[in-house]
Amino acid sequence: MMAALPAFAGYGIELEYMIVDRKTLAVVPIADELLRKLTGAFASEARNGQLGWSNELVLHLLELKNIDPQPDISSLSLAFQGEIRRISKVLESMNARLMPAGMHPWMNPRTETRLWPHDQSEIYRAYDRIFDCRRHGWANLQSMHLNMPFANDNEFARLHAAVRLLLPILPSIAASSPIAEGNYSGFLDFRMANYCEHQLKVPSTIGRIIPETISSAAAYEAKILAPMYREIAALDPEGILQHEWLNARGEVPRFDRNAIEIRVIDTQECSSADFAIAAAAINIVHALYSEAYAPLAEQQSIATEVLVRIMHDCIRDAEQAVIDDAEYLCLMGFPGTDCTAGVLWRHLIESEMPVEPRQEKSCREALQTILREGPLARRILNAIGSDFSRRRLETVYRELCDCLDEDRMFLE
Repeated sequence: MMAALPAFAGYGIELEYMIVDRKTLAVVPIADELLRKLTGAFASEARNGQLGWSNELVLHLLELKNIDPQPDISSLSLAFQGEIRRISKVLESMNARLMPAGMHPWMNPRTETRLWPHDQSEIYRAYDRIFDCRRHGWANLQSMHLNMPFANDNEFARLHAAVRLLLPILPSIAASSPIAEGNYSGFLDFRMANYCEHQLKVPSTIGRIIPETISSAAAYEAKILAPMYREIAALDPEGILQHEWLNARGEVPRFDRNAIEIRVIDTQECSSADFAIAAAAINIVHALYSEAYAPLAEQQSIATEVLVRIMHDCIRDAEQAVIDDAEYLCLMGFPGTDCTAGVLWRHLIESEMPVEPRQEKSCREALQTILREGPLARRILNAIGSDFSRRRLETVYRELCDCLDEDRMFLE
């Protein structure tokens, strides 16, 4: 077994994409056929060097990830884009393509969901039986997971506290899911609005998305994982889901690989935007981890209720959400007592950071576009205006698909 990586020594990125019809942009359940083209069998994963594609619950969704942690975010971004282009060519022969952003804008998950029927299908059937996966928050969502390592309990406690502080405002910069079932949902990040509720049938498996402060692996096992397993046992007598990946909080310690996984970031329109947000998150988490703005004890003491309120405001209003909790702003190094989430992000990004992972010029420019023009959700709404006709939605989301293929920002 490989030794655990120390904090900030490497990163794992997971990006989810929908497979849609090349002409109509409707979801098409052909993930298994694509993976069979790539591997010669109905496999759940196809590897290509350091990257891999895998199925994710439903047949219209695929996940692209790096297999092993990588220290260089910029080179990883280039590798992802190369892989996206390769798969796009394969899908073209299947009359399909990849669609980015956090949700499909008109998919009806009740009628269009097809669960993965091959290996590990018993896991997905159990999820569907217990939680009902034919709905938004399950079948209609696309997110980026950012994995950050820790080597011991000390690093875990510091990393957990730092990520916990950043979680509430991540939707404000990453929101890309304002449209559902053909209309404005009322949320800039409707994916997260649904995600907050998707496992509430078993409350201990999701909590309030923002976790309570936890300082050790043993404490996490006792306070989070063990109660979760006990609660779901009545619904899962065979123990199919009783693993740490059942935990659906916004930051999830994966002790099987000594990493914390961040789950509150929508997929963007292109890989440069995804990696720009990942790099910004890494920088800010590193500053908090290093106690640049406040000591660890103060970071750990802020009430979860405060963080949950800020998160819900950001899910609804994204960069325009008003943050007026002086304690939180102080912990984030902001000199005032209130500001919008967008102003806070600009302050954090422009502040001196202890470490900055190297970025390609395209990633730096992507971040500046987001700060200047707003998150992708805002730009999507601006492009749609008041016209929510299928024709207009198809035009906007076809352009988003082109942005993914060409690795460019969406601007209208």
